[in-house]
Amino acid sequence: MSAAPATLRFLANLLEQHSGQQMAESRLWRVETALKPLLRERSLGSLAELVTALIGRRDERLAGLVVEALLNNETSFFRDRAVFELLATAGLDRMRTRRAAERRLSIWCAGCSTGQEAYSLAIQFAEARTRWDGWRIDLLATDISHGAVTQARDGRFSQFEIQRGLPVGQMLRWFEQDGAHWRVRRELAGRIRFREHNLLDPAPLAGKADIILCRNLLFYFNAERRRVAFDRLHAAIAPDGLLMLGAGETVVGQTDTFVSDPEIRGLYRPSGPQAATRAA
Repeated sequence: MSAAPATLRFLANLLEQHSGQQMAESRLWRVETALKPLLRERSLGSLAELVTALIGRRDERLAGLVVEALLNNETSFFRDRAVFELLATAGLDRMRTRRAAERRLSIWCAGCSTGQEAYSLAIQFAEARTRWDGWRIDLLATDISHGAVTQARDGRFSQFEIQRGLPVGQMLRWFEQDGAHWRVRRELAGRIRFREHNLLDPAPLAGKADIILCRNLLFYFNAERRRVAFDRLHAAIAPDGLLMLGAGETVVGQTDTFVSDPEIRGLYRPSGPQAATRAA
């Protein structure tokens, strides 16, 4: 028997309260699917029983477990590869020129999920070793989900996960088989720092990020929270930095803190005279 709409909405509201992320009415079907393992684990017969337990606060950890299960961790290696290629060529060419004196790049993957995006970036730098010889590449990857960050840090992926977007050659070069799974090689894992962070909280890099990737996350927020998220990204990025969004996302009509980069269409830069001065 399907759960009552009020039950589904209660659980979706719980997700929004704890993470800021909304679940559209058309996506409420995910609630029951995502929470089935938790129901079995807690010997609960239905979502209605789960809601009763949440309201009764019999288990203080239960709300966090529900939110963790409802977070959408959809990702893949080199997702929307054309945008990754744009970043790897025009984007990194620009930042390499502008940071030639410091020989250091700071990159933030916000909403990194289980780590495929961050590992994709690390692979790009590792395979251009000569070009970046002598450079310090600080790659920070964050996500609100404890489970996602734990898996990302562990660097262990199923056969299904490893094949999504990752060519066989790169898979064999940068991962080693671990039973039925594949684990990232230590050389690659050591290039990334993973930590838990909510995008709506103060940014972890105050004005220091040369490049920020925040992809396929902002559309889960309502307009007000989306503006807050853009403000957090703006607080983290360098005045001449680059922002990379998801393929279906844009800054147009969403924020005044970023504008489309006129020279690298598909990427964004901070707005304002300070950005324009340093970017010149």
